[in-house]
Amino acid sequence: MSAKLIKGTVIREEILEEITKEVAKIKETHGVVPGLVTILIGESPASISYVTLKIKTAHRVGFTEIQDSQPVDISEEDLLALIEKYNNDDSINGILVQLPLPKHIDEKKVLNTIDPDKDVDGFHPVNVGRLMIGGDEVKFPPCTPAGIQEMIIRAGVETSGAEVVVVGRSNIVGKPIANMMFQKGPGANATVTVVHTRTKNLASHCKRADILIVAAGVPDLVKPEWIKPGACVIDVGVNRVGEKISEKTGKKIAVLKGDVDFDAAKEIAGSITPVPGGVGPMTITMLMKNTLKSLKSKLKIA
Repeated sequence: MSAKLIKGTVIREEILEEITKEVAKIKETHGVVPGLVTILIGESPASISYVTLKIKTAHRVGFTEIQDSQPVDISEEDLLALIEKYNNDDSINGILVQLPLPKHIDEKKVLNTIDPDKDVDGFHPVNVGRLMIGGDEVKFPPCTPAGIQEMIIRAGVETSGAEVVVVGRSNIVGKPIANMMFQKGPGANATVTVVHTRTKNLASHCKRADILIVAAGVPDLVKPEWIKPGACVIDVGVNRVGEKISEKTGKKIAVLKGDVDFDAAKEIAGSITPVPGGVGPMTITMLMKNTLKSLKSKLKIA
């Protein structure tokens, strides 16, 4: 029997509808809506595509959205001054600087300049510290890990006391989701193991997971025999493995694979995320949720 599919595309629609209703209510009651600014440096097609989707989603849920596009040769000093301008703008609740940045700009310095209370990506060291403390201290969980946790909760997967194995130790996914899963609270209270490229007997660790979260960036890394029967498998990997001709447009499109051998794994797992259409759609969704949370915090409403 095939596993239950945990579809990010479906969960995204549920959450965006919830956000839209909440924004409308706040606008009616307080006369304001969340303000989000996206700073884009240069003209990378991938960055432009991603930023365009962020803007479209922000408009859909009723936000005020500013796209501030800057030339690729903007100086670091000017970029930091631009961020400070938005730090001091009361109408802006969330600030994003689209990564990667040109080589002449210090990415760490840029991210650290963003006001932690407007850092809706959750990358500022202050927000990383808040995440580590947990509980009410958490302001903005990083968007992809937050999306993963939300998917697990909405899929009805029991996390309390569960064995969670995280494959990957990146600052963007692996470390934060591991921290989030062992905290006290909904969708957490788990026992967490983090494994990586230097881990011995990687397969044996994966095999005991009730919830297996894979964010390694290696296509088909996790084999079906590594999966505990009935486990929940969250595949964060999005790997380009070739191209094909789209049946709809007749144009070349990328062929994407996750970090899990999906076709075989779905016959063993209890639930699993597809690639594409799994974790991917949740990242921008949780970005919108964090931006709304920023405004609510400012207004001191629950």
